[in-house]
Amino acid sequence: MRILITNDDGINAPGLRVLEAIAAEIAGPAGEVWTVAPAFEQSGVGHCISYTHPTMIAELGPRRFAAEGSPADCVLAGICHLMADARPDLVLSGVNRGNNSAENVLYSGTIGAAMEAALQGLPAIALSQYYGPGNLARPDPFEAAAAHGVRVVRLLLDHANWDDADYRLFYNVNFPPTGADGVQGLRVVRQGFRRGISFGAEPHLSPSGRKFLWIRGGAQDVPSGVDSDGTVNIEGYISVTPLRADLTAHDALAPLSQLEGRF
Repeated sequence: MRILITNDDGINAPGLRVLEAIAAEIAGPAGEVWTVAPAFEQSGVGHCISYTHPTMIAELGPRRFAAEGSPADCVLAGICHLMADARPDLVLSGVNRGNNSAENVLYSGTIGAAMEAALQGLPAIALSQYYGPGNLARPDPFEAAAAHGVRVVRLLLDHANWDDADYRLFYNVNFPPTGADGVQGLRVVRQGFRRGISFGAEPHLSPSGRKFLWIRGGAQDVPSGVDSDGTVNIEGYISVTPLRADLTAHDALAPLSQLEGRF
């Protein structure tokens, strides 16, 4: 199996090393793992692509590259250039430092990379490690992802729906904020929403008197609704959520269709 991996925390991120180990075991001795990751951290860029300027790419070692671009750029670089002779069988993105549950899904470069792979017609999984009191003080906060990542990916490869729809399915996996021994199991759940929590902008003055804004997130220890990703993560479960890039509100189409007769 040929696997392309990327992330949004950057080529030197500890979570990428965890993903490299997961991918190597999934690929097997006869397989290949190709790494194409951002040269610098790209957290929060979502599904951004560098459409208006070129992306420099540097080879750091055998099948290992850093790109001065977004995670989605890295996926395109891998598929369309570095692995153009034989496309990858699977794209893995992560392991992200912090959760990509609930509304974080919409901002995440980790998710954006998996989404681009799915739009390119490839199986894709995003993996993220929730941070919290249960794992922050441990020597390795990625312990849950490292211990259980291979099993989760194999379960998805063997049993998940890998359709060939125009907006094909891809999968979002979040490991709970615990050590490996604290994981309670796996739950297949919807994307949640943390009520009352949102990103905001905080102004600061530089020493020269210029005003700058820092973008700040909200509390991450807030449940995101019944049977949803953030809630089960806090309860100690690995969450698996199937996603599509189709943003259509299908439930609103029929009620809205009455407008057609009024035009």
